[in-house]
Amino acid sequence: MTISRRGFITSTAAASAMAAPMLRAAGKPRVVVIGGGAGGATAARYIAKDSKGAIDVTLVEPTRSYYTCFFSNLYIGGFRSIDSIAHSYGTLASQYGINVVHDWAVGIDRDARTVILAGGAVLPYDRLVLSPGIDFVDGAVPGWDVTAQNKMPHAYKAGSQSELLAAQISAMPKGGVFALIAPPNPYRCPPGPYERVSMVAHKLRAENPTAKILVVDPKPKFSKQGLFEEGWQRHYGGMIERIGPDFGGDNVSVDPDAMTVSIDGSVEKVDACNVIPAMKAGRICDIAGITEGNWAPVSGHTMQSRLDENIHVLGDACAQGDMPKSGFSANSQAKVAAMAIRGALTGSKVFPAKFSNTCWSLIDTDDGVKVGASYQATDEKIAKVDGFVSQTGEDAALRKATYEESIGWYAGITADMFG
Repeated sequence: MTISRRGFITSTAAASAMAAPMLRAAGKPRVVVIGGGAGGATAARYIAKDSKGAIDVTLVEPTRSYYTCFFSNLYIGGFRSIDSIAHSYGTLASQYGINVVHDWAVGIDRDARTVILAGGAVLPYDRLVLSPGIDFVDGAVPGWDVTAQNKMPHAYKAGSQSELLAAQISAMPKGGVFALIAPPNPYRCPPGPYERVSMVAHKLRAENPTAKILVVDPKPKFSKQGLFEEGWQRHYGGMIERIGPDFGGDNVSVDPDAMTVSIDGSVEKVDACNVIPAMKAGRICDIAGITEGNWAPVSGHTMQSRLDENIHVLGDACAQGDMPKSGFSANSQAKVAAMAIRGALTGSKVFPAKFSNTCWSLIDTDDGVKVGASYQATDEKIAKVDGFVSQTGEDAALRKATYEESIGWYAGITADMFG
């Protein structure tokens, strides 16, 4: 529910908000950023860095260590440690002067232009940036909700869920069955579930080579399908079975207590199950009242909400056109939003919006593939200009170079996010 002058979400929240001090920086325009991932952290850093202190920037993020969803599959596959995908906000605070607040945003008053935090503080803003990532659509997979995430992890918000899923895979009995329930479009990281299948297969090949992987998919096709299927056959022949909508992949339910998956009425007993449900914008977008359907529509020129010009929405949460929901996309969109915000608040020059994205995936050791594109803003959407994708049959040297390129990108983007 939207918090506005016409009503707070609860009387308790209202009382806390009215009693709390208004945290203002005298004389400076104020930007509040909610969400400290690839979109939010990048936006906060670029606004603070390029405005040279002329804008007061507050970043609201409940977690003190941020685990990137991108590359979390490589942790599951044993290619990275969990610590290698964890990042802190210390540099953003110490070197860029960003006020980092570890709390939950629970309300937004768009009329007063304030953010209400769970701890009771009220943050005023001149511009608000929302980059909350994803939440899950209730009832998307019958039998599963977030209360079942310890029995059947989603691991689509990285960190403890990634660790849990990896542990459950290692604990499978010899010759056991791992199931992955893939999400419908649109969702975070289009190749992500299929890279995960590859990484689970890599782990099982080493630890449990007679195990089987069952992929239940509501989509008739998926990102980099030919590349993944070629790789699965080459590296993991006979281990992976995918069930698409023609064979009931769009009619699935689960029973976390019994550890079963029902596919078009046929019940399968499984030993570990990764449920990745349908997705929607992070809840704060609904609270702000800026969503249409499951996502928040924006103008590609500035990443401004089409429902409130004082709010910018980045990354997975926004409906913007042709760009996939990825960390690279969020980082690219954040720079466009940061430039637009600086221009609006300080009069600095604003250039036409341009965007890019690449999504890398690892299929097996040194077998990396990628897909990407460049984009430009139109009045209707962010539109794809051109693109590229790895090809089937590429030689081992090229695939190794693609994987090494992804390692360099990860180091670069996380430095760009967190300083």
